[in-house]
Amino acid sequence: MIESLIARYGLFALFLGAAFEGETVVVIGGIMVHRDLLPFLPAIAVAACGSFIADQIFFWIGRRHRDHRFVVRMKRRPAFARAVAAFERHPVAFTFAFRFLYGLRTVSPIAIGTTRLTTARFVTINAVAALAWAATFILLGYCFGHAFEAAFGEARSLGLVVVVALLLFGIGTLIVRWVRSRLGSKDT
Repeated sequence: MIESLIARYGLFALFLGAAFEGETVVVIGGIMVHRDLLPFLPAIAVAACGSFIADQIFFWIGRRHRDHRFVVRMKRRPAFARAVAAFERHPVAFTFAFRFLYGLRTVSPIAIGTTRLTTARFVTINAVAALAWAATFILLGYCFGHAFEAAFGEARSLGLVVVVALLLFGIGTLIVRWVRSRLGSKDT
């Protein structure tokens, strides 16, 4: 039953997940590609489109609604200040890389929208970066699918694959957060 739902709504769900959640859904999309439940190139294209469109919307919000209370509230966040500072040092590199930087994915396009970077330039960099991001995380999921089957055999339950993937991703996220907090506390 789950496999038929994924076969029917998989690419649409991947699009929404890439737009609103991010890496976790795209990695799971890669696992689905490995399981032959989603086609490889369309999965990358759909994940890239979801990410691209979400970031374009956030950029537009920063560009057109700088004085709106949502943007003003975002400007008060430390992540917003970090995003602007990183953008000012390396505008093109940061615009390309922000979606790969933990904690900066949502706030960065809003912050970039408040800068002088042209919309055309953001669109171009955002498109290339979204494609690279989608390919990276689909491939990670695809490779993880191979590793999972090597470690656990030919598992037929997609639910088990998803649960283990989420568990491992969650543990990895906790480790990254712990390391970052330890490094941050040594600076003070």
